[in-house]
Amino acid sequence: MLRALLKTMRPRQWTKNIFIFAALVFDKQLLIPSSLLRTVAGFVLFCLIASAVYIFNDLSDVEADREHPEKRKRPIASGQLPVRVAWVAGILLVVLSVGLGYLLSPAFAAVEVIYFLLFIAYSKWLKHILILDVLILAAGFVLRVAAGVALIHVERFSPWLYVVMTLLSLYLGFGKRRAELALLSDDAASHRKVLHGYTIPLLDQYIVIVSATTIVAYSFYTFSAPNVPANHSMMLSIPFVVYAIFRYLYLVQVKEGGGEPEEILLSDRPFQVGLLLWGLVVFVVFYLS
Repeated sequence: MLRALLKTMRPRQWTKNIFIFAALVFDKQLLIPSSLLRTVAGFVLFCLIASAVYIFNDLSDVEADREHPEKRKRPIASGQLPVRVAWVAGILLVVLSVGLGYLLSPAFAAVEVIYFLLFIAYSKWLKHILILDVLILAAGFVLRVAAGVALIHVERFSPWLYVVMTLLSLYLGFGKRRAELALLSDDAASHRKVLHGYTIPLLDQYIVIVSATTIVAYSFYTFSAPNVPANHSMMLSIPFVVYAIFRYLYLVQVKEGGGEPEEILLSDRPFQVGLLLWGLVVFVVFYLS
């Protein structure tokens, strides 16, 4: 049962919470021990609140999941994790995460509560509304960045990063919807109602728009943010962002992946190498130049 509970908490999706570190890295506080420890603690607590959302989402979708070719294997849908145990675990995770989060930072706890309530509403109603469903997913990533800002005393964190994060998460969200539509084909609407309003050509247009604007917004950040080096060396990171966006697009449209974006992060070696090189450039530019 413990193994089934851990699977329902979806630890592989905790990789999304890495965006909590954005404020720490881009405000040049990565090498400050107190800021680093607070952000690591916030990351752990946000993973718990996110897991609570996943549990309640599975509880809400249990009947639909049983009809899905992949989701029917989830512990609650398959009966490996009893519904009552899942409810108790979800409530305990919320209490623990928000309670400890308040001790860490009241503002951080407030972001946790907003995230939790927003995604409970998403699980119940908002995920059935065309376009808004992806906007809510994007809001989740922006709230992760805001949570990181709430954990430390930020001095010069550029608003451009919020713009980049919004566009990037829209890109991932539309890519996820496209992958689901391609996988489920004619049965898509029966598994996720909102897919009835999407078509692959429409999603491809959305993806083109947000991918292009993501590159433009990130490029603006690299030379206009107040805390980047005056010699514009941060622009050296742009090719790696372009590669990552193009690589993800290739995996979605050619390899028909992207249904779970975190799987690409954890399994696609070229994507991992590109991300690592981007991280090295950012570290050198911010901390060694």
